[in-house]
Amino acid sequence: MSGTLFIVAAPSGAGKTTLVRLLLEQDRQVRLSVSYTTRAPRPGEENGREYHFVSVADFLAMKERGDFLEWAEVHGNYYGSSRVWIESQMQSGQDMLLEIDWQGAAQVRRLFPAAVGIFILPPSLAVLEKRLRGRGSDSAEVIMRRLAAAQDEMRHVGEFEYVIINNELQEALGDLLAAVRASRLRLAQQQARHPELFTTLFQE
Repeated sequence: MSGTLFIVAAPSGAGKTTLVRLLLEQDRQVRLSVSYTTRAPRPGEENGREYHFVSVADFLAMKERGDFLEWAEVHGNYYGSSRVWIESQMQSGQDMLLEIDWQGAAQVRRLFPAAVGIFILPPSLAVLEKRLRGRGSDSAEVIMRRLAAAQDEMRHVGEFEYVIINNELQEALGDLLAAVRASRLRLAQQQARHPELFTTLFQE
């Protein structure tokens, strides 16, 4: 496949969604894979834009058919990425981005070992807690549960090639863009994207 598959993971509140949105605005070669989820839409979210919102029964039926490249249960809800659609996009040379957790990333790597993993960290637990409380949408109990889950998730940072500390948004965005661009310059990716060039350059 000539397209690159990017995996961006982070604990809740680290700023992953904002960074991914800005990346997609500035790098038009990357397309976001819209995941399926059984959680309820948040205010302002639209079906098919942020997520494909489905029932638990529909999600489990899709899982049984092998429709998902990866799937996970997070905070009591299911999330999954369409395998067929992502593969077809990459075959055509399209770069794809999965915004998933470490569990999903581990599943994807088994099928796509060349996938580029990028993990986003908060500058501190105190900042992470402040961001979660600033949302104003979760109870104190939910926030504490998310903080505990975040610490568990961050222990998997060693499974990713790139790590970005989101202290200052524009600096973190620059780091994310740099990681994406650098990954495209790997030999295998360049050969896949420009096969004719490599053939003609090395002719006898």
